[in-house]
Amino acid sequence: MASSPSSSSNGEQGQFHVVAPEHQHIPQAIPKEVEDSVLVCYKSAGIGLFGMGMRWAGMPLEKIALYLNSSQVKKVIGGPSPFRQAVNLTFQEGVLGPYRVVGPASIVAWFLQYSVMGFAFQFFDHALSNAMGIKPVYYGKELMEPANSRESNSSSGGDSAKTALKTFLAPLLAGTVESRVANRAEVERYFGRQTFSAIESKLGWSTISRQCGPAFLSNVSRNVIMCNTTFILTPITYKLYFPQEKKSNTTLFWYGLGMNVFVGNIIAITQQALWGRSLDYCARNGGQNINYSQVIREGLHAEGTAAFFTPAKWWARVLMNAPAQGVLPWFYNNVLPLGEGFVLKSFTALYHGSQQMRKKNTIHSNATPVATPVAVTYPMNTTMSEGNVPVVQERMQ
Repeated sequence: MASSPSSSSNGEQGQFHVVAPEHQHIPQAIPKEVEDSVLVCYKSAGIGLFGMGMRWAGMPLEKIALYLNSSQVKKVIGGPSPFRQAVNLTFQEGVLGPYRVVGPASIVAWFLQYSVMGFAFQFFDHALSNAMGIKPVYYGKELMEPANSRESNSSSGGDSAKTALKTFLAPLLAGTVESRVANRAEVERYFGRQTFSAIESKLGWSTISRQCGPAFLSNVSRNVIMCNTTFILTPITYKLYFPQEKKSNTTLFWYGLGMNVFVGNIIAITQQALWGRSLDYCARNGGQNINYSQVIREGLHAEGTAAFFTPAKWWARVLMNAPAQGVLPWFYNNVLPLGEGFVLKSFTALYHGSQQMRKKNTIHSNATPVATPVAVTYPMNTTMSEGNVPVVQERMQ
């Protein structure tokens, strides 16, 4: 309760009256769980918009990578290199050819792919951390602090086991959710809408299988690897092992990009190649179910390990993935925190405004009606009988 000066009715100055807390213009905090939910939604939406824009701009690079990691491109002695073949296939319909396979479903899927990836990882990381009694992965300003500035999650053997389990489960669950959202649209971009529709009709899968799309397992494996790189390996190793005197926004940008190029994509390219070869296998005879072991055997028999990893395949994957996901750790930990204050301030105003309105509506609906006196006027020739009942006298003629 606070006091404020006011003027009395007789003009005396310096009087004070008590001001109720609800009338004080003092910022009030919102519940912690509400604040956490708002920030998770904000960061997820920001990641989604960032990823959508970067993936659309880099669509030609994605098509080159998809062709290069498929069985449609082969090494021919005396012929064009595999990379040249992939470029020719990408632009066989002109400069804008790569964008013709991008439909509304792909735009939505890009946004959802990145926003859901961010949301799912934050959700599972926080939920598992709360359930296990350990701390979430490092975020934002924590990366710039000294390595010993935060109590270690591994202070005991039990905490170490919990942290290892959470580190395994959170990216696995997040990658699965991401693939559930994005894989079908990726397959559509690979085949083209008409070809994919014909393959789906031939396969005759259930609704759930159709929503997941072909080559779902290899897609999940790839996404789990990249989720680990972006949200686990990059922040943890930067926080704990990068020289403290050299930490900055610039070094985090290049460190995250390097982790994406030389760690994440080195491993993920094998799953990307398996995904592309699995789709080619699926398209045979107008559409057939994928046998992963058969796909791997055929690839190794035809090209050896080059079927799943070559410097050209890796570089094409880097061109497609690094502009968006390679700089995502920098965007996530340095750019998004800049807007958190504005988002929380705006939401807090809306939150308390809605609370005040709800309170007023509750008070109004629970108020007891008060009877209002009504004046009754009788004619001049009215008298009061016994029992105070008015009686109108007849006028004598």
